[in-house]
Amino acid sequence: MAGHAARRCCLGWDFSTQQVKVVAVDEGLNVFYEDSVHFDRDLPEFGTQGGVHVHEDRLTITSPVLMWVQALDVILEKMKASGFDFSQVLALSGAGQQHGSIYWKTGANLALTSLSPDLPLYQQLQTCFSISDCPVWMDSSTTIQCRQLEAAVGGAQALSCLTGSRAYERFTGNQIAKIHQQNPQAYSHTERISLVSSFAASLFLGCYSPIDYSDGSGMNLLQIQDKVWSQPCLSACAPHLEEKLGPLVPPCSVVGAISSYYVQRYGFPPGCKVVAFTGDNPASLAGMRLEEGDIAVSLGTSDTLFLWLQEPTPALEGHIFCNPVDPQHYMALLCFKNGSLMREKIRDVSASRSWSEFSKALRSTEMGNGGNLGFYFDVMEITPEIIGHHRFNPESHEVSAFPRDVEIRALIEGQFMAKRIHAEGLGYRVMPKTKILATGGASHNRDILQVLADVFGAPVYVIDTANSACVGSAYRAFHGLAGGTDVPFSEVVKLAPDPRLAATPSPGASQVYEALLPRYAKLEQRILSQTRGPVG
Repeated sequence: MAGHAARRCCLGWDFSTQQVKVVAVDEGLNVFYEDSVHFDRDLPEFGTQGGVHVHEDRLTITSPVLMWVQALDVILEKMKASGFDFSQVLALSGAGQQHGSIYWKTGANLALTSLSPDLPLYQQLQTCFSISDCPVWMDSSTTIQCRQLEAAVGGAQALSCLTGSRAYERFTGNQIAKIHQQNPQAYSHTERISLVSSFAASLFLGCYSPIDYSDGSGMNLLQIQDKVWSQPCLSACAPHLEEKLGPLVPPCSVVGAISSYYVQRYGFPPGCKVVAFTGDNPASLAGMRLEEGDIAVSLGTSDTLFLWLQEPTPALEGHIFCNPVDPQHYMALLCFKNGSLMREKIRDVSASRSWSEFSKALRSTEMGNGGNLGFYFDVMEITPEIIGHHRFNPESHEVSAFPRDVEIRALIEGQFMAKRIHAEGLGYRVMPKTKILATGGASHNRDILQVLADVFGAPVYVIDTANSACVGSAYRAFHGLAGGTDVPFSEVVKLAPDPRLAATPSPGASQVYEALLPRYAKLEQRILSQTRGPVG
């Protein structure tokens, strides 16, 4: 560990659902230290499972705020014991699980500003929270509050145009509304409401940190075009909410210097800067170093799309956030539930449980699959809301089965065409310089990535994203140090390791899929209308 001594660095933190993690990144953008504290394993006294408490109704899901505080104590003590040289830390930033909210009790700021370096944070912040178990992103108990918020602003689409998303149960504004309605005393005793990201930044600052535009976009409270709190949304959720939320800042802002507590207890330099913390998804976009026109596809249990957008068109599906590295632009998030489990199921049935047979089927079938199209949803999909398996022949007649090889290509082409159609629905356009960054389990399969490149008409790269939120936070710390909005993020991270090229579009792919995509979109609408039945 002595090798850390001469390495000036930035720290990137991630306060996620199951753990707190940290990485140290040096000026050459190499990760040279990482550590974590796992809540269930390392802090069993809080009685969490998967980092949370699931309540009796199975809808209310919370985490103990003091567990997060104690996790920070534990990880800093581990770093100190390992010989980590805190004096070399130039700046730090971090990420928090999105949407979760922390309720600081009246008088808590005084405790934050007068921390004693002789005691751990956990002992000094015991009485600082008006809600001890905080709602997190897994909570889905606020359906009533969601409908109230949408009604107050003129409907779901109006709310999406204003805040980037229709009302979602996990979004912070709806959680705050529920607390105000069900626990008005705790709400009235709250002087500041933080997101998990701004809460973590506040611990390092020794005073309340503002919320950044990007994580603030996941609350149903921020006007994403003007980057100000939406007065109609605030009024619909709870009284005096603006003063409890405090100001907003651009994501690359330096929000202050580190608290003297860390200087005296751990040896941080007094000049160490704290750059605004953001949400874990925006921080991952920074970690993957997306640029304008790029798209990241995470191919996991569920498939997630991260898009860099210039001019978003908010819809009833997906989420638009302010961009974490360029305040003039936006990012979008689309989630598809039927990801790897669906791919594995079709592999088991149609390829004898073998990925090599699955790949052989993709190689032996032609682009466009002879006009055969499929929709495969074992669980109710989010984007769009469809369940079941639907197969269509080249004349768009529904059929009950496909030959095995056709089935495999129909699944993969269908999954990627759906992603492109819904991305374009949010304002995304493939540009000549577009890169697709693929991550997750299926990104190891070159033949699946070839279909991705063909459908989108753009080269596919693979990148190691094991700690993308942490590493992205360290990159953002360097960006804040370099001047933030005045300096392009791409300039700051140019030394970072390049992603690896995995697939380029096949000749003729664009003609095939430009013809198929409108037909796929039309069939999706047909299935949707059949599922929903006649309106009115």
